[in-house]
Amino acid sequence: MKLLPIKRFWNLLKQYRSEIRQIYIYAVFIGVVNLTLPLGIQAIINYIQTGEITSSWVVLVGFVLFGIAVTGTLQVVQLRIVENIQQDLFARSAFEFAYRIPKITFFQLDKIHAPELANRFFDTLTIQKGLPKILIDFSLAIFQIIFGLMLLTIYSPYFIILGFSLVVILFLIFKITGPKGLETSLKESKYKYKLAHWLEEIARVNRSFKLNGYSKFHLEKTDNIVVGYLDAREKHFKVLINQFRLFIGFKVFLAAGLLILGSVLVFNESMNLGQFVAAEIVIILIINSVEKVLRIIDTIYDVLTALEKIGYVTDLKLDENNGTAEIEDQAPISVRAVDVQFSFPDEKRNIFDGLSFEIPAKAKVAITGKSGSGKTLLLQIIAGIHQIEDGEIYIDEIPLVNYKRDNLYSNIGVAFPTNQVFEGTFRENIVMGRGISEKNLQEVIKILSLNNYFVTQSQGIDSVVDSGGRRLPRSIIQKLLIARILVARPKLLLLEDPLHFVEEETKKTIIDYIMSPERDWTVVVVADYHYWAEKTTATINLTPPLI
Repeated sequence: MKLLPIKRFWNLLKQYRSEIRQIYIYAVFIGVVNLTLPLGIQAIINYIQTGEITSSWVVLVGFVLFGIAVTGTLQVVQLRIVENIQQDLFARSAFEFAYRIPKITFFQLDKIHAPELANRFFDTLTIQKGLPKILIDFSLAIFQIIFGLMLLTIYSPYFIILGFSLVVILFLIFKITGPKGLETSLKESKYKYKLAHWLEEIARVNRSFKLNGYSKFHLEKTDNIVVGYLDAREKHFKVLINQFRLFIGFKVFLAAGLLILGSVLVFNESMNLGQFVAAEIVIILIINSVEKVLRIIDTIYDVLTALEKIGYVTDLKLDENNGTAEIEDQAPISVRAVDVQFSFPDEKRNIFDGLSFEIPAKAKVAITGKSGSGKTLLLQIIAGIHQIEDGEIYIDEIPLVNYKRDNLYSNIGVAFPTNQVFEGTFRENIVMGRGISEKNLQEVIKILSLNNYFVTQSQGIDSVVDSGGRRLPRSIIQKLLIARILVARPKLLLLEDPLHFVEEETKKTIIDYIMSPERDWTVVVVADYHYWAEKTTATINLTPPLI
């Protein structure tokens, strides 16, 4: 069920319930102290009218100055608490994204550009900047408005009626204009992310746009997105302007009501001059608080929109991990499929309909078939990336869904042609934080002839790789991905064209190593290179469905 932005905001605040409680306690105290200052000033004026400086006058002046110092100190404490919340929020959000993105179900991740999800992390900074204003400034302003109206009721019960009317008006302004403002803010943000994604696409395929520089397509598309953003921004601004106008009217009505009512009470001798001055100070505090609320409204929209954008990532369904079985023994893995049925949600035909096969432990199997027959898809199903609709996949005679995901993946080595090299050292790209012994690492590096390449690097295996292996030969990228698999000594290898760009002689050496009967693992490979077929012990031939 999709959460509303305001619900997401309340859920966020619940995580920091104790800290926010302290902030509000200090805000209430600050509001009370601020409103005792007019009473102190009222008493000081009364003493001044006597024409003498008394000890009581000195005490009152000291009391007012002490109140100002106390409120300042409490505001500093509030800032420290909010800073702690901001730091914790940043850390939580970072780990939330890092944890969730790799675990998002393949079906959902396949429909979106995964790197674009990372852009939404920057909305964490928007929330960080907005929280101090909402938790401190906004709450203090609201408390001062409430306490100010309560204090005015001490001078006359007529202020109760006026205060109640003002609260109702303020509520109606938020109730009527709030949803529209949030809607336009979300639409504006949508275009912002769309533009960021398009600029990333321009950067990703910059050579294509450079070589086709005569075409203005990238500028025209940018223009269309920018026009949409500006239109959404203008609509959001109009909502804000309407709210500002309503608040200006609210301020005028508030000031007029309080001034007229106060003056009438003085004329009727229901309030003395000192009380009137104190009431005017309270009125000024209330008006300033209303102005503060007015300035923070846009920040509230930004925070709610940011929570909605981050919520898009956190709402994506993660891979289920309900299994309890584990692969415990050291023997290679067997695979068996029984009446497997699979189709993509947006396709009418079944890719597989009643597919059955058996791969014995330690077998070296090739999957063959025409283009579109589902060779890659079958590897992904065996790896647990896709969930089948009907039938069953058995790993060591236990249904695939019964296994713990982490345990299963730690025993499977998967290599797809997509580039999976990240920015880091060669060692980090191979080891990926696993407890791999140096001896095992060096053995694999030698088998793949990576040692010949590492000696040409300034820091050897600890040299830094650019994101995506930007300056690496494609053969080295493929060797790194194979090394990443082999160092873990998996029990099942699922390979798709893993050596397509590797030189002929080295390719055969690697295939001999992987497909050797002496290797204690099961291999399932999809590849066009003839030498793989020569080394296989069995073949699974997929016949493409009729179209």
